Amino acid sequence: MGFRINKMKKNITALSLIVLIGLTNICYAQAIYHVQKNSSEDIRLKGTSTLHDWEMKAGSVSGEAQFIFKKSTEIALTSIKFLSFDLRVKDLKSDNKGLDKNAYEALKADKYEEIGYKLSSVKISEEKGGFLLKTNGKLSVAGVTKDIVMDVHAVVKENGAVSCKGSYKLKMTDYNVKPPSFLLGAMKTGDDIMLYFSVTYIQ
Repeated sequence: MGFRINKMKKNITALSLIVLIGLTNICYAQAIYHVQKNSSEDIRLKGTSTLHDWEMKAGSVSGEAQFIFKKSTEIALTSIKFLSFDLRVKDLKSDNKGLDKNAYEALKADKYEEIGYKLSSVKISEEKGGFLLKTNGKLSVAGVTKDIVMDVHAVVKENGAVSCKGSYKLKMTDYNVKPPSFLLGAMKTGDDIMLYFSVTYIQ
C-alpha cells in the first residue's frame, strides 16, 4: 500500500513538472500600452461637399490598451482587455479655416471637447502580416454615443509596439450633428463621413 502511494506521489510530481515546463515555454504578457506620440499616429475625417471633397486631420491623439500575447515560436495576439483612443475636436484641422470653425460649431466642441472610441468586445484571427480584429465598440461624437462594428488590422512590431489601422463610415445626423456649411452656404457638406485611423500603441 505504501509503495503505491509513493508511486502515485511521484507520478503527480512528474505531471506537475511537465505542466510547469509547458507553462514556462508559453509566456503571457498583459502590459498597458499607450498611443505613441509622434508622426505615426494618423486620424482623419473625410467627407464630400457641393464644391469639393474635404479632409480634417487630428493634430494629436491619446489612448491606451491592454493586449494579451502568447509567445511560443512567435508572438501571437490572443486577446485585448481594453482599448481606447480620443482626439480633441479643435485639434482637427483642414486647409480651410472657415470649414474648421463651422465644423467645431456643428460638433459642439465647446461643450464636448473630444471624440472618443472604446472597445467593447473583439474577435481576433490571424491574417497575412498580422491580425484581423472584428470589433464592437462605442463611438462618442458631440455628446452622443453609438455602438459600432468595425474591422481593425493590427500588426505586432519587433519592438513590441502594436499598430492598429481601420476605417468607419458614419452619418453626422446619427450623432445629432448638422452637416456644416460655409461661404454663405455656397459649400454644404454631405451627411456621410469616413473616419480613418492609424495609431500605434507602445509600452
